[in-house]
Amino acid sequence: MTNNNSNESRLDRIERILESENYRILSIERTVQAMLEQRVTDKLEHEERLAKYDGIISRLTDVQEGMAKMLEKIDETQPTILRRLMAIENKIDCLIEKNQ
Repeated sequence: MTNNNSNESRLDRIERILESENYRILSIERTVQAMLEQRVTDKLEHEERLAKYDGIISRLTDVQEGMAKMLEKIDETQPTILRRLMAIENKIDCLIEKNQ
């Protein structure tokens, strides 16, 4: 009977070891699954941020183009300060040449 008890205790120990290993494997599987889900979530958030930045860049480009067109229109319809200063400079140069 000691042999029978010894066999049973060995079987009990083997079952406990297997249960323990199964628990660890299930725990690792859950951890890996959670990590994979977090990775997918992070990737989606990253893609959303990139799409948002693309939209911002597009709007900034539109604003920049609009400002450039506005400045072109102003240049066409009204002399800029630089042109006015150059005109004044040319008049002063002419006056100096006449006086010399």
